[in-house]
Amino acid sequence: MPPVETGPADGADGPGAPASTPFHRLEDFVALPRLGQLALSPDGRRVVVSVSTLAPDRKKHVSALWEVDPEGVDPATRLTRSAAGESAPVFTPAGDLLFLSARPDPEAPADAGDPKPALWCLPAAGGEAWLVARRPGGISGALVAADSGDVVLVASTMPGAADADADEQLRTARKDAGVTAILHEEYPVRHWDHDLGPAVPHLFHLGRLPSEAGTGPREPLVARDLTPDAGAPHGAGDDVALSPDGSLLVRSEQVLDGPAGRRSRLLLVDVAAATSTVLLDDPLADVYAPAFSPDGRTIVCSHMSASSYEEPPDHTLLLLDVGGGPARDLTPGFDRWPSAPQFSADGAAVYFLADDDGRHAVFRVPVGGGAPVRLTGDGAYSDLRVARDGGALLALRSSFAAPSEPVRLDPTATGQDPRPLPNPGTLPNPGALGALPGTLRELEATAADGTRVQSWLVLPEGAGADSPAPLVLWVHGGPLMSWNSWSWRWTPWVLAARGYAVLLPNPALSQGFGQDFVRRGWGSWGDAPFTDLMAAVDAAEALPEVDETRTAAMGGSFGGYMANWIASQTDRFRAIVTHASLWNLDAFSSTTDAGYYWQKEFGDPVTAAGRYEKNSPHRFADAIRTPMLVVHGDKDYRVPIGEGLALWYDLQRRGVPSRFLYFPDENHWVLQPGNARIWYETVIAFLAEHVLGEPWERPALL
Repeated sequence: MPPVETGPADGADGPGAPASTPFHRLEDFVALPRLGQLALSPDGRRVVVSVSTLAPDRKKHVSALWEVDPEGVDPATRLTRSAAGESAPVFTPAGDLLFLSARPDPEAPADAGDPKPALWCLPAAGGEAWLVARRPGGISGALVAADSGDVVLVASTMPGAADADADEQLRTARKDAGVTAILHEEYPVRHWDHDLGPAVPHLFHLGRLPSEAGTGPREPLVARDLTPDAGAPHGAGDDVALSPDGSLLVRSEQVLDGPAGRRSRLLLVDVAAATSTVLLDDPLADVYAPAFSPDGRTIVCSHMSASSYEEPPDHTLLLLDVGGGPARDLTPGFDRWPSAPQFSADGAAVYFLADDDGRHAVFRVPVGGGAPVRLTGDGAYSDLRVARDGGALLALRSSFAAPSEPVRLDPTATGQDPRPLPNPGTLPNPGALGALPGTLRELEATAADGTRVQSWLVLPEGAGADSPAPLVLWVHGGPLMSWNSWSWRWTPWVLAARGYAVLLPNPALSQGFGQDFVRRGWGSWGDAPFTDLMAAVDAAEALPEVDETRTAAMGGSFGGYMANWIASQTDRFRAIVTHASLWNLDAFSSTTDAGYYWQKEFGDPVTAAGRYEKNSPHRFADAIRTPMLVVHGDKDYRVPIGEGLALWYDLQRRGVPSRFLYFPDENHWVLQPGNARIWYETVIAFLAEHVLGEPWERPALL
C-alpha cells in the first residue's frame, strides 16, 4: 500500500490535521510520557515510578514521580513537580520516599548558583520534601538498607579531596583557572558519551534518617566516605548493594586485565570501619550485579566469562557466602544469559531476568539447587522488585506493542502448566498508549545452515495482498542483544504510521537463543549474521502483505555496521540508513571507548588482521551502489565520529548517492526531543525519496 501522505515536518497526518495515533505526527510522538525506575515500598503497598514528559519549552524531557496502585484499582497520582524533575526513587523501611533532584534548596542563599542533583526525602506522613544530602559534584545514586534504613550515596569526588569543602575548593580552582584538561595514567579515558576523570565516584555513608523528618526544614546530613582510595578511571562505581542491616556493602571494582584491559571483581566493605576486602576475583571473568539475601549472609551475583578469539562470553549466577569460601554456580547448564538477580523474600530462591526467544523473561531458581523456571510469557521485563513479605513481585514490562508499564507478577508461579504462560495485566499508569497504527506478529525463517531465525514483523494498517506494504529491515545493535522490547529511539510504529512494514530480526550473535547461536557469528560478523538477515527478509517478502519490490535496510551501532555490510554485499535494497555505524573495524577497535573488549574477539589488528580484513565494510566500498543516509553524533564515544566521517567521505568520492545527518551535541543515541524529531523526519524523507520514488523533501529546520 502507498504510505499515507506526509507533511514536511509534522508527519503522516500533516500540520493541523487530527492524528490517528501519536505515531502519525512526530510532535505528538516525542511528547508521549515515558515510564521508568520503579520503586516498591517494603510492605508492598506502595509503588512509585518515574514518568518523563516534555518540558514546557519542548527542548528536553523532565521526569516526575507518580504513585501507582499495586492492586490495579485506583488511578495513578502525581507526587512531585519541579522544573528540574525527580528521579531514582527508593523507599526507606519507614515508608519515606527518597529521590534525586536538582531542584533549588529553599534554604540556600540567593547566590548559591545552579544546584546539582541532591538527595531529597518525601515523608510518608505527608508534607514537603526536604533536602537530605548534597555533594559539590552532585549525587548520582542512593541505596537504603532494607532493615536498618542506613543510606549510602554514590557521588563523584575530586582526587585528594578529604571532605566536601576540599572537593568544592578543587572544583572551583579548576574553574577559576580555566582548566578543563584531564591527565590519564590508565586506560580507558571515556565511556559511552562522557569523559572519565578527574573526579570519580565514591560511596558515602549517611546513616539513618531522623524519624521526625517530616516536621520541618532541617540541616542536610553529613556523609562519611567509605571509599577514600577510589581511584581513576572508574572510581568506586555504581554497581553496589547494601546488606539489610546496613553493616556491609558489596561493590564491583574495575581492575587491570593486561596492559590496557579491564575486568570487574567484587569487594566487601565494612561500613563501620570503611575498609574493603576482596570477596570474589576471577581473572577469567567479570563479576558484577551483586545482591544480598534477606538475612545478609549470602550474596548472589552475575558472572560473565571473558570472551576470547575463539569463544564468546557466557553468563551464569554465583552464590557467595559473606564469610568466605568457594562460590557456587546457581545456573549450571542454563543455556541463556541470566542478569539482574535478587533474592525472594524468604531467601529460598533467586529471581533473575534473561533474554529467551525474542523475549526478556523473569525466571526463578531455587537456592538449594534445581533448574530455572520461567515465570512470564511475552514481553520484556525490567526493574524487578520483591516485597519484603513475599506477597508481591512488581516489574516494568514492555514489548513492541507497548512501552514500559508497571505490572504485578505472581511470585509463586510454577511455570509448569502446559498452557502458555499468562501475561500479567498492567496497573493504571500515566504512560498507557491507545491504538497502534498496525499489527505485530512473530515470523520465523530458516537460515542457510538450517538454523531457525526469529523475527518480529510490524505491519501497517491496511496491508494485504491487494495493497502490499513497502518493507524496512531494521537491524538491532549490540551485537549481543536481541529485539524484544519497546525502544523510544528505535520505534517501528513511526514508520508503520507512514505505511511501511518493519522487520526486526534476531540473527546470529543475538542473545536468548543459546550459546551456539552466538558462536555462529562470533568473529564473523559478515557471515551468519548477514545470511540470517537475508533469510529473514526472504521470509517477510514471501508474505502477501509485503511488497518485495520496495525495500530498505537500516540499523544503529552494530545494526549500522550491518547496514554498511549489507550495502557492500547486495543491491537488493533501494535505500540504506546507517546510524552510529562501524565502517573501518581496524580504526574503530583502537578509538572506541573500550578497545580491549572488541580486540578479544577480532584480535590485534597489527598481528592478527584476518578478521578485520574479512569483515570490515570499508574494504568493500567499491561495491556499494545503494543510496545511503549516514547519521552520527559527535559525542559518540562508543563508535567515534571518525567512523561516520570516513564512511561519508568514501561514499562521496565514489559518487554513491548519499547524505550525512550530523548531530554536533548528541551521543550514540539521539536524545533531545527536537533532534529526535529531526532524525525521524530525515529518515522518513530519505525513504520516501528512494523507496517510494517521491521527490526529496528536505526537513524544514535543516
